[in-house]
Amino acid sequence: QAAAAHEQKLVVVSVSPQSRASLAARCQLGLLETAQKLTTFLKGVHHVFDTTFSRNFSLLESQQEFVRRFRRQAEDKKALPMLASACPGWICYAEKTHGSFILPHISTTKSPQQVMGSLVKGYFAEQQHLSPDRIYHVTVMPCYDKKLEASRPDFFNQEYQTRDVDCVITTGEVLKLLEQEGVSLSDLDPSPLDTMLGGAAGQLSSHRGGGSGGFLEHIFSHAARELFGIHGASIHYKPLKNKDFQEVTLERDGEVLLQFALAYGFRNIQNLVQKLKRGKCPYHYVEVMACPSGCLNGGGQIKLQGESSKEELQQVERLYESLRAEVPEENQAVRELYERWLGGWGSERALQVLHTQYHAVHRASSALSIKW
Repeated sequence: QAAAAHEQKLVVVSVSPQSRASLAARCQLGLLETAQKLTTFLKGVHHVFDTTFSRNFSLLESQQEFVRRFRRQAEDKKALPMLASACPGWICYAEKTHGSFILPHISTTKSPQQVMGSLVKGYFAEQQHLSPDRIYHVTVMPCYDKKLEASRPDFFNQEYQTRDVDCVITTGEVLKLLEQEGVSLSDLDPSPLDTMLGGAAGQLSSHRGGGSGGFLEHIFSHAARELFGIHGASIHYKPLKNKDFQEVTLERDGEVLLQFALAYGFRNIQNLVQKLKRGKCPYHYVEVMACPSGCLNGGGQIKLQGESSKEELQQVERLYESLRAEVPEENQAVRELYERWLGGWGSERALQVLHTQYHAVHRASSALSIKW
């Protein structure tokens, strides 16, 4: 009996805000209600967290990384443009197709899923007085490629022989689970939400800047402030060939100081890569996502067929954007973790825990062969 108790794992589920918005739209519920009822449904597990929390770290690290790269662009030709790294479909494509040419441009900051993995198997495990392998960590994501990301060797702890994220289930798979159990989310009672630092969370928050995490907007505002002393820089998106390729520019006295872009979907990604290869890429930073319309429209989201799918996506977007936007720098719990657990901003430990690396993959030896 005692041995069995020792074998038992603490089960933690981390839910992405994009998945929650998709479930809320399908079940015709508000976001907070959806989160609380989903917590009830999942409560065979011990803790249910929100990856909006870990995204604070991804945003803060990306901001600082961009400023570092901008300052060293004169001596390092590959410092800019910096390309976003939160989309594993894009990362896989970059590693397999363009190898060492494009990898130096990609941000080394871990995605919110993998930061959550480090928090759960690192900080949270310590708080619970457990070794990382005694926690089983599941994430709920809008994307099938997040399964691929979780299985990367870089996110495997050799010492304890455990992954930072043990299992990824998509939003659509959560809906299947509900259906298999014969449960309707709207019929469930709400449960209080868990937070990483103990106590219950009374509300949900988000980050400004669209359904893929707002990396462009946060880095843009931070860079305007840090590099040029411009506070509250206004952000105007200018669509180019299509709405999945847009530019954002910071100008002062007619001079372009920063030029950012977002490129969603493989057609736009391929154009971007061609520009880069020809040395004709004018951008300092690009938010790259493999899915057209970004993560809210991820391959793992709940899909409707036909005409209504466009309306449903708009509904998901409306729900997602309805939350109060928080500023990562002002999050008390995030500050506390940087101080207490990571040894302060920009520390060696923060770099080690919150960043990763990429590898050019030779097609023949690729264990993760996927077809695009």
